[in-house]
Amino acid sequence: QVELVESGGRLLQAGDSLRLSCAASGRTDSIYYMAWFCQAPGKEREFVARINRSGPNTHGVDSVKCRFTISRDNAKNTVYLQMSSLKPEDTAVYYCAIQTRGSPQYDYWGQGTQVTVSS
Repeated sequence: QVELVESGGRLLQAGDSLRLSCAASGRTDSIYYMAWFCQAPGKEREFVARINRSGPNTHGVDSVKCRFTISRDNAKNTVYLQMSSLKPEDTAVYYCAIQTRGSPQYDYWGQGTQVTVSS
């Protein structure tokens, strides 16, 4: 079992920057990918970015590729999402998720943290 706790979400203005954090606890040795998803009001949950233990990452949303950066501190079992030049359309609940070794899906999810960007 792995527990995930996100933090950092808040109300901001367009153009601001923000860093989200997600700390994992429990069987952290089983973690392979750590990822961020977002869900905007009235929309489905959408993949943002993921990172594996050694660092290479993928970003799933073209509109945020150059503005959001995922990073990971393996010693702290924490994944970060650095968000810059925020736009009102970035308003969403941001979820952290992990995929364990050998699993074809994301096995554990955090409770989400709300990011609201005003114009």
